[in-house]
Amino acid sequence: MSLLVVGSVAFDSVETPTASRDRVVGGSAIYCSYAASYFSDVSLVGVVGEDWPDEYTQWLRTRGIDTLGLETVPEAQTFHWKGKYHADMNDRETLELQLNVFADFDPQLPGQYRECPFVFLANGAPTLQRKVLSQVNGSRFVVADTMDIWIQNETDELKQLLHEIDGLVLNDSEAKLLTGKTNLVEAGQDVLRMGPAFVVVKKGEHGAMFFSEQETYALPAFPTDRVVDPTGAGDSFAGGMMGYLASKGEVGPEVLKAAIGYGTIVASYNVEDFSLDRMKQIEQADLVQRMERYQAMLRL
Repeated sequence: MSLLVVGSVAFDSVETPTASRDRVVGGSAIYCSYAASYFSDVSLVGVVGEDWPDEYTQWLRTRGIDTLGLETVPEAQTFHWKGKYHADMNDRETLELQLNVFADFDPQLPGQYRECPFVFLANGAPTLQRKVLSQVNGSRFVVADTMDIWIQNETDELKQLLHEIDGLVLNDSEAKLLTGKTNLVEAGQDVLRMGPAFVVVKKGEHGAMFFSEQETYALPAFPTDRVVDPTGAGDSFAGGMMGYLASKGEVGPEVLKAAIGYGTIVASYNVEDFSLDRMKQIEQADLVQRMERYQAMLRL
């Protein structure tokens, strides 16, 4: 089945303790869509400026990503983020943020996109995410991502969104910020009570936790000593998870657990180089092979 992804398309300039890259491809929708494309067809909705090369759009299409929903605004510039990672590669600071066309992003879904059975609302304002929801049909499975800026500035809108979606993905500090709890298990359970059927709390190099009414569990990250650029790891995790779910066409407990596992595996490849450079070098067979190693690692 197909997956609809709505979010940011960007140029990223990244500094790490050992290297840097300027204006590489980034954005939540790009990472999510590329990760999902290993498993399913993807329909992408985003906005770029006239500085976005057409060859990038063509390259997305070769991955089975439908770009009919990628709007180009003439005489405007694409969203640009510049950041610097600290020595531990966990913490980073934003050096420059130019929203450009993303500041006025008003997503309008093409007709065929409204029928996608799986929807991922990548990181963005809850008002924008809810506008997307108003354009899709009722028989869909929707998961959303969020971040601290929306938790702090659009709390009421975010809490309304949580009643309208099936799942929420956020990181550990965001879960604690949203709930005011310092214990991560308590925080996850509190987010669950806010409306979604399940919650996935990302913990970076420490993996992820899953919460639903039926079960709670934690899965570790796949161990890799090649952490080059963590940018987009969380979005790649979500894209891998959603792409796998769309490929199965169902969302039972065991399928969800496998989807989180595959999201973990995709993210482990993503961090091994800048932008999408490492992910361009692999195919689904590589993910399956690493997944087998991951499953063997988890057996007691």
